[in-house]
Amino acid sequence: MTSSDQALAQSASADAAPGSQEPGAARGAQGRGNPPGPSSWRSRLYRWDMKASPYAFISPFFIIFGAFSLVPLLYTAWYSLHNVQLASLDTQTWAGLDNYTNLFQSDFFWNALKNTFSIGVLSTVPQLVVAIWLAHMLNYRLRGSTVWRVIMLTPYATSVAAATLVFVLLFSPDNGMINWALDLVGIDPVNWRESDWGSQFAVSSIVIWRWTGYNALIYLAAMQAIPADLYESAALDGANRWQQFRHVTIPMLRPTILFTVVVSTIGATQLFGEPLLFGGVSGTKGGSEHQYQTLGLYMYDQGWIVGNLGKASAIAWSMFLILLIIAAINLLISRRLRKSQ
Repeated sequence: MTSSDQALAQSASADAAPGSQEPGAARGAQGRGNPPGPSSWRSRLYRWDMKASPYAFISPFFIIFGAFSLVPLLYTAWYSLHNVQLASLDTQTWAGLDNYTNLFQSDFFWNALKNTFSIGVLSTVPQLVVAIWLAHMLNYRLRGSTVWRVIMLTPYATSVAAATLVFVLLFSPDNGMINWALDLVGIDPVNWRESDWGSQFAVSSIVIWRWTGYNALIYLAAMQAIPADLYESAALDGANRWQQFRHVTIPMLRPTILFTVVVSTIGATQLFGEPLLFGGVSGTKGGSEHQYQTLGLYMYDQGWIVGNLGKASAIAWSMFLILLIIAAINLLISRRLRKSQ
């Protein structure tokens, strides 16, 4: 190529338009400093959705819990530190711990606490023993096991009012079936409402009837989760059914038994509907002599009959502290059971 031709080629390359750059260089130059494209916005939206969606899904529970549980709990704590009457809610005076002091000095509070404990023992122990026995019977292949399970769950589905009214008729002192059966075996009739232990036994029987089937199904589900190899090994060692139940079933059911004991204890602490409906006119007082007045009845009586909301709030928080103690005992026992295993 001559020198004139080289000069013409250099001038043509120098005068070339900017659009004649290489494709890669052009795309790189256009990408600098420009706003992100649609794909980047989609990726950000996807990342935000992955982070925020779980909180959005569980937020309804916390909103409802805060509105109907946490806020009333805190407001009750505020009421327990004030003198508040139902007839004049706008008039509140600071009382400090006076409501708790008066509560712990009241014989009615300790009587209600004693009745709650005794009714809880009378209802919880037989209830769980019968529930384990029923679950053990249903764990074997019986005919119509599904029907029996539905029958056991029927009392739990029955309303408290309907069940209690039936038991009121059964324990009627005049023409009740219980006194009729006692008369057949030569035992004098019992005035179930006025008797101390008789009234507590009657209330406990309602609780036993309603919750035994529910606990039996819980035990049945736990029994079906026990490996069959354990029973086969026990049978090869010569253990009969009772020995298998004692040395295999019961040890494997310890966590479940602990759970049902705690739940039943909490239910006994909050017992309200059964003694209220069983007592009739004197239901809120727990009988003429307060012989079956529980903490729940005592709180209702002080809050809505007497009208002392401050003292009723102190009773409610005392019940809450009792439940915390029960939960702490449950945690301690469960930890020891885990260490022993």
